[in-house]
Amino acid sequence: MFRRKLLQFSIGALFLALPWLGGVVFGEVNDDFSKCLDFFHQRTPPQGISATGGYQPICQRHKNQYHFASLYRRQHRVPLYSAYILSPADGKRPNSTWMYEPQLVYSRADPNMATLRTPVDQNVMETQAVTDDYRNSNFTKGHLNPSMHQKTRENRQATFTLTNIVPQRAGSNSGPWSSLERDVLRKFNTICEGPMHVITGVLPYESGARWINNRVSVPEYMWSAYCCPSYKPDLPESVRPFFPTYAAVGRNDRNSGTEIVPVDLKARSSVRGYDVRRMTLESLEGILRQRLAMPISLFAGQCQTRPSDPLDLVHPSATIFVTSPPK
Repeated sequence: MFRRKLLQFSIGALFLALPWLGGVVFGEVNDDFSKCLDFFHQRTPPQGISATGGYQPICQRHKNQYHFASLYRRQHRVPLYSAYILSPADGKRPNSTWMYEPQLVYSRADPNMATLRTPVDQNVMETQAVTDDYRNSNFTKGHLNPSMHQKTRENRQATFTLTNIVPQRAGSNSGPWSSLERDVLRKFNTICEGPMHVITGVLPYESGARWINNRVSVPEYMWSAYCCPSYKPDLPESVRPFFPTYAAVGRNDRNSGTEIVPVDLKARSSVRGYDVRRMTLESLEGILRQRLAMPISLFAGQCQTRPSDPLDLVHPSATIFVTSPPK
């Protein structure tokens, strides 16, 4: 009953309140992100997201390390967003060994993500997406936290969990959206002088959910925003608008209207209709607030640093080590 009452409040409030409530925490799938707050600017997750949508915070844990955080929507079997610290890859993209979240099946299960086996356990299928959902669907498995934005092999392996994946059209995934991911990485490498916090998510269809395999919700749009409060001084005027924050929204449906993202009719036919519109953080938050009907704020203080807080001045690793073994 206590937990049921808590869920009536916004997840934004839970993020701040629960660490001090003294509740029992069984694992990484829980009511808040208290175990992996370092993946958020100023250790503060996005605010204003209502808990009534069935959203589940997940501290993504692989090989006894936290690698990023996802807010998962159970009924839709996709994340609303994944949040991570960008760190350029030190190697190649790993083989796609797909994993799932055991604690979505049993709350006291091992908190590490586990490899999907064939045949898939029915209890796993009932609680989250599986690879069979994407087979013959005309959709790719779209990473919200892309593997090449993660430094070590273990970091990159951890992104291959179905709780970090949404149905994404190939024209978007390997076209304009891929270009956006490379552009963000390039900006980090050339201009950012501290940690870059990234939050990437989806917008469902306003007219109602659309599904693949009658199980997994298809997003109409992808969106992403970064926060880099420490960057090189004396930026050229052409680059200045991109820091400390910037954002983008990408089309995942060629037939969507053009109110949010216009269509470039001169683009090559294979990617036309999957355009990405770059915009300010404020513009993105306005779109999210309107489409999701929630007072969303993605970065604490709109990505302003707090010099007195050493956590904001040190570039943390993209991996957070867990000192205690899983129970």
